[in-house]
Amino acid sequence: MPSKKVRFESATNQSLSGLLDTPATGEPHNYVIFAHCFTCNKNLNAVRHISSALTSKGFAVLRFDFTGLGESEGAFEETSFSSNISDLVQAAEFLKAEYRAPALLVGHSLGGAAVLATAAQIDSIKAVATIGAPYAPEHVQHLFAGAEQEFEQTGKAQVNIGGRPFTIGRQFVEDIKNQNPEENIKRLKRAVMIMHSPQDSIVEIDNASAIYQAAKHPKSFISLDGADHLLNKADDAIYVGNTIAAWSSRYITIPEKENLKTDQQVIVRLDAEKGYTTDVLAGKHQLVADEPASVGGADLGPSPYGYLLAGLGACTAMTLKMYARRKQWDLQLVDVHLSHDKIHAEDCECDLQGDDRGRLDKIERLIEVKGDLNDEQKQRLLEIANRCPVHKTLESEVLVKTNWLQE
Repeated sequence: MPSKKVRFESATNQSLSGLLDTPATGEPHNYVIFAHCFTCNKNLNAVRHISSALTSKGFAVLRFDFTGLGESEGAFEETSFSSNISDLVQAAEFLKAEYRAPALLVGHSLGGAAVLATAAQIDSIKAVATIGAPYAPEHVQHLFAGAEQEFEQTGKAQVNIGGRPFTIGRQFVEDIKNQNPEENIKRLKRAVMIMHSPQDSIVEIDNASAIYQAAKHPKSFISLDGADHLLNKADDAIYVGNTIAAWSSRYITIPEKENLKTDQQVIVRLDAEKGYTTDVLAGKHQLVADEPASVGGADLGPSPYGYLLAGLGACTAMTLKMYARRKQWDLQLVDVHLSHDKIHAEDCECDLQGDDRGRLDKIERLIEVKGDLNDEQKQRLLEIANRCPVHKTLESEVLVKTNWLQE
């Protein structure tokens, strides 16, 4: 998921900071705008994981900081729910002018309420997805409890939200009271998907029911059973992103994938922001590689050695299948179990000389087959496993040539 820092102007001439995440191909089929939760920012882990899942399906995602938050200019105390709506409209205008008009809006928590109120103002939007969204923006009003007197005296108040102090202006409180969520939802005239956890203790599940009742068809509800409001578990956020990608394909045009336009077979791209999480494009297939959490990764995909073992295992199984089919043997199932380790040469029962007598790589491959096969056939299949092309490559002298890609 390569990310590009972008900036665009708000309606009040404040510079808003965003990240445009694009697929490994760099050629997205559609653009998405993501609206983050109240007082959050574009770098929230859940936002990054959802965006990563969407880009893996070919979308480009613009995630940006609302006015007065994150790296965007402006004073948060001077913003309102209506200014959030305006920021979303400006984000859409920016994409339309610089890239392509967005087709999908995604909003988390209060950002979900914001995209419901905004979608009808952006002609290019075909679908809207909300995550843990309140039915009415004034749902956040309980966060300001006890500050009423300060609002009256000074026009603003400092409140504690999620352990962090924020100064809220009185116009924000008044603005959320004046919103008409039922009217906003009814005039959408777009496909809507509501995603919500029954265990959400911040925005109760009844809000999802109210949004669903107000929305017109086509509308969908997905239960995020077991997830918390902020989607702190990476698996929950990735599930959300994958589900939105699959659902939205029903309502937006996604062109058929073309084969990779390169002389090479595989492109691997690692973006600085993503730690070790790496996009892999093999032909038209998009994959993710990562490292386990124990070495600083996010464990969002197999490790490089995991892919190496997977390649050997897949090649082994396919080779056995091809051989058995040619021989008309009853091979019903092949399971290949693989592990990788580095061992000392003296622990290996092999003939090594010179510099090879240090440490070496050991791959253990255990094969299980099912079918009406006799012992002689099984033994032959075991021999054939060693003839798999990837096996031969690993045991041969491999030349890897590295150079800079010429533009």
